[in-house]
Amino acid sequence: MVARGRGFRRATVLLLALALLAGGIYTVVAFVQRSEALVTERCTADVGTQSAELAIDQTANASLITAVAVHRGLPARAASIALATAMQESKLRNIDHGDLAGPDSRGLFQQRPSQGWGTQEQIMDPYFAANAFYDALVKIPGYESLEITDAAQRVQRSAFPTAYAQHEVMGRSFASALSGQTPEAIQCTLRAPQEAGQPETVESELARAYGALGTAVEGESLVVEASSSEAWSVAQWAVANAKDLAVTQVDVAGHSWLRKDQTGWEVSDAPDGQVRITVAPASSR
Repeated sequence: MVARGRGFRRATVLLLALALLAGGIYTVVAFVQRSEALVTERCTADVGTQSAELAIDQTANASLITAVAVHRGLPARAASIALATAMQESKLRNIDHGDLAGPDSRGLFQQRPSQGWGTQEQIMDPYFAANAFYDALVKIPGYESLEITDAAQRVQRSAFPTAYAQHEVMGRSFASALSGQTPEAIQCTLRAPQEAGQPETVESELARAYGALGTAVEGESLVVEASSSEAWSVAQWAVANAKDLAVTQVDVAGHSWLRKDQTGWEVSDAPDGQVRITVAPASSR
């Protein structure tokens, strides 16, 4: 009877220990989940003494607009003007409606089919819209030396010509960062990816934004041949699109951005001459 009593006590202690362990695991998981839910997803561009902040979807659109400028060989000033314009016109969102002043206005720049900007379907394509904006901008003599609000107004012919000025700091900051003129400037605070990424999808989106680049898929990474400001433009484009593309790490020119750390760019052994964009593996689903 004594032996059976001891065995019962040992079994009871073991069950209690397992219950406590399970409870501890549950507590940790619940804490991590709550912590993730409390993360405010956002992106910042820190350039010199200036800092600007955008929501994640706005940043992705800003990276697209800037990449088109880079692909066309335009200066960062062109992207600054475009970003300030899109922020005023649509809050940097690809909206499918206009307003009383322009009921047929659509897209990032609120361009109007009735004013010759293209069809509604074309204008709702962000790449078409950005190129259409730059097509008009480069026809303005000396646009690079104009005030941002003046250049924007000459393209848009808005009823509120001075409104673009309020977005100049944001436009300059994000354009300088996303064009690669200012390295280490873009930082996005994100929750953990909810599904695996696909390097091939990153490759496709990158090609659409920048045109043909030398790329190679290596496991969960896309390696892009690029150097100098182009490399930093591609790298910060990847950070700006990390949420939609499930990017977890970006390595470029002796620096790395790790999504999980949320501490910005860190010094690393990343080589020059390439950008490595790593996505969440299938096991993270």
